[in-house]
Amino acid sequence: MSINVAIIGLGYWGPNLVRNFSQTPGCVLRAVADLDEGRRQRIGNQYPGVQLFADAADVLADPDIHAVVIATPIHTHYRLAKQALEAGKHVLVEKPLATSAAEVQELIALAAEKQRLLMVDHTFLYTGAVQKIRDLVQSGELGDLTYFDSTRINLGLFNPDWSVIWDLAVHDLSIFFYISGGKKPVRVSATGQSHTSMGIENIAYTTLYFEDGMIAHITSSWISPVKIRTTLIGGSKKMVIYDDVEPTEKIRIYDSGFQVHSPEEMHRWLVDYRFGDIHIPKLEQTEALKNVAADFIHCIQTGATPRSDQQLGLQVVAVLEAAQASIRQQGAPVSIA
Repeated sequence: MSINVAIIGLGYWGPNLVRNFSQTPGCVLRAVADLDEGRRQRIGNQYPGVQLFADAADVLADPDIHAVVIATPIHTHYRLAKQALEAGKHVLVEKPLATSAAEVQELIALAAEKQRLLMVDHTFLYTGAVQKIRDLVQSGELGDLTYFDSTRINLGLFNPDWSVIWDLAVHDLSIFFYISGGKKPVRVSATGQSHTSMGIENIAYTTLYFEDGMIAHITSSWISPVKIRTTLIGGSKKMVIYDDVEPTEKIRIYDSGFQVHSPEEMHRWLVDYRFGDIHIPKLEQTEALKNVAADFIHCIQTGATPRSDQQLGLQVVAVLEAAQASIRQQGAPVSIA
């Protein structure tokens, strides 16, 4: 059975979704909706068979549409996803899933009640690089995780509706939770600063603490003169550098580490360092968003659990919410239930 899909929101990300869903096996791109007539017309010119709507309510009222993809501003995600689920549609929502953990929990409960799929588009989980890192972690090749240190910075785009952590750190959090198998932090501390009259943080530093001593740190910025997308992942056996800006060699695996011995004398510790080979693995080159679309359709058809499922979406939003609360408290640690 083919799944009839509608896409709500044709801004920055919407046209990419339209292109990929129009090419996904088992999917029929039935309709799009956007308040902007110019955006609708551009899609209509490129995809003549697609219905064009100004109001999302018209999409949700169409019984022939089985699933909707929501690519609208963050503050609309909860409302539109709830309306879509109530209308009996399967739902894929752009990251983040909602603006609070309570909203996400309500959507999860509603999806279960309606027996519909609720999925969030954390696109990086569908890249060959992140999949490879997860394989390395889950196989034990890296050993026990000790740290996760990510820098995601560039110049722009400022947004008056949400801070930089909801725009950029959301990617790093989804990557971490995915590769670690959902490892749960106990508290988060974050600081940030706004340099505009909007009062929205354009630079932020977020730190997650774990019971086993692991630490995760995320740097996010809209005011950097250069674009950097680098993540360092430390394991007790091996370490990884993931550079998403690098066009071909995105991952380097370092067979390096250290071992600390008990001191022979007071204040004298013995540390052995190991410097081994560097391995650059071959990665899958399929466009990540193509994999997102395929996973959404496959899980609707089969009842399988998507890679970027609702529980991962809940984890991400819970940390973002706690981090925002910590920023308001000048970096005071906030516990995560």
